[in-house]
Amino acid sequence: MAKISKTLIHEIIFEADTKAGKFFDLALLVSIICSVIVVMLDSIESVRLQYHLPLLYIEYLFTALFTIEYALRIWSIKRPAKYILSFYGIIDLLAIIPTYISFVFVGYQSLIVIRVIRLLRVFRIMKLGRYVNASEYLTRSFIVSRHKILVFLYVVFAIVIVMGSVMYIVEGPPSGFENIPTSIYWAIVTLTTVGYGDIAPATPLGQIISSMIMIMGYAIIAVPTGILTSDMIKLRREPTNTQSCINCSFNNHDIDAIYCKKCGAKLLS
Repeated sequence: MAKISKTLIHEIIFEADTKAGKFFDLALLVSIICSVIVVMLDSIESVRLQYHLPLLYIEYLFTALFTIEYALRIWSIKRPAKYILSFYGIIDLLAIIPTYISFVFVGYQSLIVIRVIRLLRVFRIMKLGRYVNASEYLTRSFIVSRHKILVFLYVVFAIVIVMGSVMYIVEGPPSGFENIPTSIYWAIVTLTTVGYGDIAPATPLGQIISSMIMIMGYAIIAVPTGILTSDMIKLRREPTNTQSCINCSFNNHDIDAIYCKKCGAKLLS
């Protein structure tokens, strides 16, 4: 019975081709977005003064749910280390750690916005991954290339949220970084190399981070051009599904695959 339960849990939380898996992933994405909004609202002084406790309790609830989800992912896979050390495993862990750290060190709770990176799981639901390496979608019109443009915009969105939150912690209100939304505004202005100058870091660490964002901005500006001009036709791949191997968690299999291409274990039907 335990084996059947593990198999069922694994199918629901690791795969997005089934109705239950899609529902789980959609619920997870909504929860992630809501939890990030809660943290951002709590960083606004006027909102925090009136609703700090309710927002705090809501955040604790989200953290508890994400902790249970993380534990179930480890429990449902035969080789937990494969998931724990994977990209998504590390991101999932980073999404819950800040809340627990905030119990000891005040101020680190704002780093919870890092969990916005977990929204990368939307690729599994919408199956956008197959479009990333297809050059025909990179050279067509804006309408046909909308998937790649959305991916690019999401990366920029994630960067400005994370870097803005970091600067809010490093600089704080004394330097003009009054809350996370204001810090995100500064990150957008800096990353796009606009540089209004209305908010500027005052500490050496803040200036170092600012320099990194400025340099990153030049690289990001070149990305759309690279997307539209890159010749990746030779890298085009056949469509894949989101079926996850219960043994090693690899989930980029061909649609008709029976065995895992990475470890050879039989895939769940």
